[in-house]
Amino acid sequence: MRKACLRSSVHHRFLCEHTFVWSEATILHADADAFFASVEQRDDPRLRGRPVIVGAGVVLAASYEAKARGVCTAMGGSRARRLCPEAVVVPPRMSAYSEASKALYGVFEDATPLVEGLSIDEAFLDVRGLRRLSGTPVEIAARLRREVRERVGIPVTVGVARTKFLAKVASGVAKPDGLLRVPPGRELEFLHPLPVERLWGVGPATGRKLRKAGIETVGEVAELPESALVSMLGRASGRHLHALAHNRDPRPVQTRRRRGSIGSQRALGRRQRSPEELDAILIGLVDRVTLRMRRAKRVGRTVVLRLRFDDFTRATRSHTMPGATARTAAILVTARGLLAEASPVIGRQGLTLLGLSVANLENEDAVQLTLPLDRASGSALDAALDEVRARFGTAAVTRAVLLGRDPGFTVPLLPD
Repeated sequence: MRKACLRSSVHHRFLCEHTFVWSEATILHADADAFFASVEQRDDPRLRGRPVIVGAGVVLAASYEAKARGVCTAMGGSRARRLCPEAVVVPPRMSAYSEASKALYGVFEDATPLVEGLSIDEAFLDVRGLRRLSGTPVEIAARLRREVRERVGIPVTVGVARTKFLAKVASGVAKPDGLLRVPPGRELEFLHPLPVERLWGVGPATGRKLRKAGIETVGEVAELPESALVSMLGRASGRHLHALAHNRDPRPVQTRRRRGSIGSQRALGRRQRSPEELDAILIGLVDRVTLRMRRAKRVGRTVVLRLRFDDFTRATRSHTMPGATARTAAILVTARGLLAEASPVIGRQGLTLLGLSVANLENEDAVQLTLPLDRASGSALDAALDEVRARFGTAAVTRAVLLGRDPGFTVPLLPD
């Protein structure tokens, strides 16, 4: 009888602890504030407390002092200087940002082994099970912010919640340099008064569509039947937003998750570009993306072209190839076809950003070879060029059409 009571007590304690752990807000979203600009202010004390713009032709980053004057990322440099004439404009230093990112992730990984990187300056952290070792999730988040300040020298904002989606929303609300925990059981109370743009997947176009229908808050999205959202926005987007509006996000924090796509983009400013210039920029993007794919030993089937126009609207064009590849020539042919398809719209609306990505990625060793199996396929040439660039740098061999052209900035990235 005594053993039965003991077993019952242990079982009861396990159930209580298990329920407590899963009902607690244990997912952190840590996001460095104005990352590039913060690194510049860290390294030059004269910039602290002043509006800082990184990048002259196109704004790559703006400090919060500049953001308060209306400056934002991807804005043209001339417009940014009109909005904030007292801003200090500095050239980007990608190597400094890369080093700061490595130090930032060092702090993240010291806090918990469960880190899912989203970009070089933000990540999800799962701190479930660390209470006895490291304290409550809020205590861990506060310590994380202190250590980033001490070891990296920049501010970071942290949101704490039960789901990845809500943790990210919380960090967005808490910016800059803040910490916000969404109490379990009060998630919808926090979420529903927020504007619809706080939902993942609601960009300018979807936001306008929802507001035109009189839907301005997340709560108003939640009140709609899923079928109404599907008819308004399409099946995938409607179901996605309906779930998020009810804080349904079962995704766990995934460590070492491989990318679903590999891409690159180039901000173009407001100057009109000739078709020859756009083709040269596209070639550079394809070279950059395919080199990254081969280094990561990935191949892909879907080529996606991303466009941003003068009025800040966006569009995408995509094509799925018959087989997965990382060959530069094959992906370039597909990308050129997509650009040609979009040229009438570009002619009417202008183009301020051109991006290219390859999706539906697979590991290269999992792909079956296709006929014909000959060396004229281009793989040998790609491999030879990759070897030269690995040894002597990416600029050691380049295309004639790219000689003398500005290649744009290579932004630091997480490993592919």
